[in-house]
Amino acid sequence: MLLNSPAFVDGQPIPKRYSCEGENISPPLSWDSVPEGTHSLALIVEDPDAPSGTFLHWLLYNVPAEVHQLPEHVPTAKTLAQGAFQGLNDFNHLGYGGPCPPEGPPHHYFFRLYALDNQLELKPGASRAQVTAAMKGHTLGTTELIDTFQH
Repeated sequence: MLLNSPAFVDGQPIPKRYSCEGENISPPLSWDSVPEGTHSLALIVEDPDAPSGTFLHWLLYNVPAEVHQLPEHVPTAKTLAQGAFQGLNDFNHLGYGGPCPPEGPPHHYFFRLYALDNQLELKPGASRAQVTAAMKGHTLGTTELIDTFQH
């Protein structure tokens, strides 16, 4: 699989519009080459450089396999129009929460997309621990974008 965004290039800074310094909206994402047998996709966006440990910025799961993109500014609703569910991020909100690191060196943001051989038996609003436990043994493939942001 290949994950990309028209808003930024892998390894480059995330534009401020997608951060707490800007509009704090989710960036557009697209992917292709989903493995055969994929029933759903999950997206986990994390900052492993956060002072308190890895910080979860977005948790999206049960994205239908036939979906190949997310538009800019995905609503922060429990369930999206195409049927995907959003979990709680570490801001304790549903949906996307943009980069907002303390001043200092750049933080790295991992956008990881997982192809799964099932639908996760979880309700909207699940935690990262619940989603990762439900994904165990069901991952057919992964891809990631790693980008940076600093104040």
